[in-house]
Amino acid sequence: MHLMMKSTNRLVAIASRNAAAAAALQRSSLRQQPIVRWLSTEEKKKTTWWNSPEFWGTLGALAGWGMSGAAIYDATQQGPEVISLNMTGVLIVYSSLFCRWALIVKPQNLLLAACHAANVIAQSVQLKRGLDFRSKTDPEQVQKLYQDAAMAGVIGGVAIATGPRVRTLLTKANLGVISTVAAADAGPFTVHFWAPMSKWFISGASFMDLNRPTDKVSLPQYSALTATGFFFTRYALLVTPVNYTLCSVNIALFLSSAWHLGRKVKADYM
Repeated sequence: MHLMMKSTNRLVAIASRNAAAAAALQRSSLRQQPIVRWLSTEEKKKTTWWNSPEFWGTLGALAGWGMSGAAIYDATQQGPEVISLNMTGVLIVYSSLFCRWALIVKPQNLLLAACHAANVIAQSVQLKRGLDFRSKTDPEQVQKLYQDAAMAGVIGGVAIATGPRVRTLLTKANLGVISTVAAADAGPFTVHFWAPMSKWFISGASFMDLNRPTDKVSLPQYSALTATGFFFTRYALLVTPVNYTLCSVNIALFLSSAWHLGRKVKADYM
């Protein structure tokens, strides 16, 4: 009888402890509910359109499709005399690099990758038309362009072949800033660096042609470039890894392309 009473008391004590623990857990849950609601609100704030890489990435991709559409439009509606060989060649390199970048950046942007693949094809057609035309009117320019392209191809091929090995050596060499930069996710041995660098070439081509005759400025092309510069300025700060080089070059692209676009609109419609 004594043993049964001890056993019963033990069970009652355990049940009491369990009930107390459950009550404490419930009180803790109630106290945490405002915190959970606040965190949920903060999370919603973080995923607004302004902070959404998907939103800005989609706009950037659509602007990129505008650039591809501009090349197709020019190929079907404009004569080859309006084609800038320098700009078209740069656009081919630029779209090739960005096609790769769009596939490995986080979040992945398949719409952007597709538009740049299409742009490589469209700009290649434009380049062929421009070369055929210039071969008849300015063969020396075409010859120089072939030489420059061959040299660039050799340099690029060597860089691609040796880049991974050089990066590994520099990273393991413990050279301070140099090793840190070499190992960076968006450093000079990654497409995260060279894709925006190719965009610097576009901006540079625009800046070098600031006084280009407006009859040789493609309205669709520079409209697309201006929009691309605007959208990617924000998009570059939302992707992983964050790409400040891409942000800065798109500011420059927006300004230079908007300059040409404004001159074209003023000359043709005002």
